[in-house]
Amino acid sequence: MKVCQLCAVDFTLHTFLLPLVDGMREKDWAVTSVCSDGSYVAEMRRAGYEIRTVPIARSMNPLLALRSLVALLRLFRRERFDVLHAHTPVASLIGRVAARIAGIPLVIYTAHGFYFHDEMPPAKRALFVALERFAGRFTDILFSQSSEDAADAVKEGIAPRERVLAIGNGVDPTRFDPDKVGAGDTARAELGIPTDAFVIGMIGRQVREKGVAEFLVAATELARRHPAAYFLLVGDRLASDHAGGVDTEFAAARAALGPRLVAPGLRADVPELLAAMDLFCLPSWREGMPRTIIEAMMMGKPVLATDIRGAREEVVAEETGLLVPTRSPAALAAAMERFIADPEWGRRLGRAGRDRALLLYDENRVVARQLERIALAARERGLL
Repeated sequence: MKVCQLCAVDFTLHTFLLPLVDGMREKDWAVTSVCSDGSYVAEMRRAGYEIRTVPIARSMNPLLALRSLVALLRLFRRERFDVLHAHTPVASLIGRVAARIAGIPLVIYTAHGFYFHDEMPPAKRALFVALERFAGRFTDILFSQSSEDAADAVKEGIAPRERVLAIGNGVDPTRFDPDKVGAGDTARAELGIPTDAFVIGMIGRQVREKGVAEFLVAATELARRHPAAYFLLVGDRLASDHAGGVDTEFAAARAALGPRLVAPGLRADVPELLAAMDLFCLPSWREGMPRTIIEAMMMGKPVLATDIRGAREEVVAEETGLLVPTRSPAALAAAMERFIADPEWGRRLGRAGRDRALLLYDENRVVARQLERIALAARERGLL
């Protein structure tokens, strides 16, 4: 069975989708991954992955979308895939239209987090719901990572209940294992963080909607009262990002915090960096089912997140972490201060979070859930 895995950028494929591709290849399905060209493509090809590059912008510019549609249509007609599995909002919208025109028999969409959310202006939200409904007409199976997104897909008329499945999200528990990774002293030493510091960390794209500005403002406020507090901000702004940046807030925080603001950029050693943290923070405005929270939980770290879909499904307030309102640096700082004041309480929450992650967020189960549903649909269509 020939499968196309489609997403907008190579970062998404490299960071999130390869375990699914591996699971499909273990079933002897022929998998071709399609994304925009980027710095990860050559590495993935060297590792043996079949990758085709098609320019796909992460915006709804009509001319760029038409260019991508034509390129995908040519590719689909040439390759004659049995299955399209699309990810990320723009790529999935364009890809599903192209798949229908090309006659691909089975079309699957994974909503890693619907772009629309309750804090959007009503007219803008209605537009993005309408786009999802339109693309839903060309979708045979809709996977969502969060249960809330699955419910919204049905409620908003994007897909009927029988075509929707909440698959969850997960990480490799053998990689995110605190017993194997250790206490994080090596990472602290490399980054210039004292061993006795209380480290509050965040991992994510350095854009406004991830709540980075609120994190920096809260850090600046706390630093005055807690000289042992350090703030570890991991990640970068992707070249393809069209979301707003935080350069002004970062410069102000750097001036106020000096070496206590540690920003090493994009890193591959995420387990080691999490081991160096005492508290993981994700003050995002919107998410699907955030993987970084699961990574932190697997590493036994308490989590401070905003009360949004996905995050509130992962974090049990007062048991594995805390939830605060979005866009509120004051609430974020107050919650951070609770963990600084009682580190042992935070460690207890972290241990409970690891137990929860092991029970619910093993990526092997998430992949198996998808493969089982795809195989069932493929057999119904005579593709297997």
